[in-house]
Amino acid sequence: MTFSIVARSADGESWGVAVASKFLAVGNAVPAAVAQLGAIATQAEANVAFKGMALAHLDEGATAGVALQRLLEEDPDRDHRQVGIVDGEGNAVSHTGSACYPWAGSVVGDGYAIQGNVLAGPEVVAEMERAFLASDESALLATRLLAAMDAGEAAGGDRRGRQSAAMLVVKDGAGYGGQDDVAVDLRVDDHPEPLTELARLLELNDLFLTASTEEDKIPVTPELDTEITRLVQALGHEDLRAWTGHENFEMRVAPTGSWIDRRVLTILRRTGEAAAGGEG
Repeated sequence: MTFSIVARSADGESWGVAVASKFLAVGNAVPAAVAQLGAIATQAEANVAFKGMALAHLDEGATAGVALQRLLEEDPDRDHRQVGIVDGEGNAVSHTGSACYPWAGSVVGDGYAIQGNVLAGPEVVAEMERAFLASDESALLATRLLAAMDAGEAAGGDRRGRQSAAMLVVKDGAGYGGQDDVAVDLRVDDHPEPLTELARLLELNDLFLTASTEEDKIPVTPELDTEITRLVQALGHEDLRAWTGHENFEMRVAPTGSWIDRRVLTILRRTGEAAAGGEG
């Protein structure tokens, strides 16, 4: 009833899971990941305990293959399970139990495991693999995962239809304010086009919950500072810091005001000039 991809980024710094299903809130059951340890998707007749157990095995030094073996050895219902795991080194494994509803199966490669059950056919996982491998390895892992999911959906996806989707990506220092490892943690729990909605949320996640790159940072010169002050005051704020807090752009403006993200500056100019024009 689900198709997913578990993967490590080409640079070995990120791990993630993307999943979609004709099932309510699939993100609640399927994905788990911890930076440096790896990631897991548990599905079909999902054993949600696998998530914590697999990560514990990986933390103890087990490879993905050993972790999977231990999970299945301890589970009498292993024939009803489907699991994909990628460990910290990028080793990938997948298991499809013999009792999973057809079509069910997987493909595994260097740094990725793709699996699904109750699918339109084997072309779903094949197209997901093709899209993932064809994507730019230098792109964000979240972007590559979404490309794979879109390809799977286009190939027929879950043959029962659509309902939910989710994505979880981890990387050291990637969380809000750099305080944890969660780069992306998004869920579309009930939606007629869950992957389309997931893509929209991913764009917002990038803007509001990720830090600016060096290329995105524009130094605030005295001339630009004057312009910024005029624009934020036109919007009813005392200074840039007040406007930034109001709009939730804290991760894209320097705390000292020494630089501003180019996308945020574009937004400020558009909204500020509109407000200034309205004043006249």
